[in-house]
Amino acid sequence: MSMTDPMADMLTRIRNAGMASHAKVDVPSSNVKAAVAAVLKDLGFIKNFKIVTDGKQGLLRIYLKYDDNQSPVIHEIKRVSTPGCRVYVGKEDIPRIKNGLGASILSTSKGVLDDVSARKAQVGGEVICSVW
Repeated sequence: MSMTDPMADMLTRIRNAGMASHAKVDVPSSNVKAAVAAVLKDLGFIKNFKIVTDGKQGLLRIYLKYDDNQSPVIHEIKRVSTPGCRVYVGKEDIPRIKNGLGASILSTSKGVLDDVSARKAQVGGEVICSVW
């Protein structure tokens, strides 16, 4: 059975692993998923990630981050643009999540960027997900 939305699967695995207090989560790897993980790491939502080669597609191992009370740093992570309903925004319409406490992750012509970087680079694109 083929998966219709691999990005939503990755976000759901991260959400579920955080609720279950797992230290790490493995997802099938792709270049876009690795770019999203890099943005999440730069924003401080995850500790780290690495690509594990297994002779096939490879795995993206994401190490989750928790605060002092052992609650996950990622309170909410959700898919915005889906295969059935793509959401594109211009540089003026990039959404702000929780008044700047969260972040939107966009796929732009300059790569996968968070909302602040996209505004600075003055590019719009497809809103992949929002996280806070």
